[in-house]
Amino acid sequence: MAKKQSNVAGVAEVVKEKVMTQMDKTQVLVEKELAKAKKHLEDTYRTAESFAKKNPEKAAAIVAGIGVALGTAVALLMKSGKSIAKKGKKK
Repeated sequence: MAKKQSNVAGVAEVVKEKVMTQMDKTQVLVEKELAKAKKHLEDTYRTAESFAKKNPEKAAAIVAGIGVALGTAVALLMKSGKSIAKKGKKK
């Protein structure tokens, strides 16, 4: 019985080491991908900022359109939520 426990402990240690190694590799990969995403977002921000400075009227129109779209979406979601709540009370 002691031999089985020793063997299980050995296997557990090997598995633990493999998991820790994979976690370290995953951490490195995640950090690289986050750095890429951050750089991409910074580049996109600079591009948008440059566009807004060169075309303030177009930028204002785009922002207004986005605001209207988001406002409409929120209003529809709120309205549908109230309808669902009313249907639940009738039952």
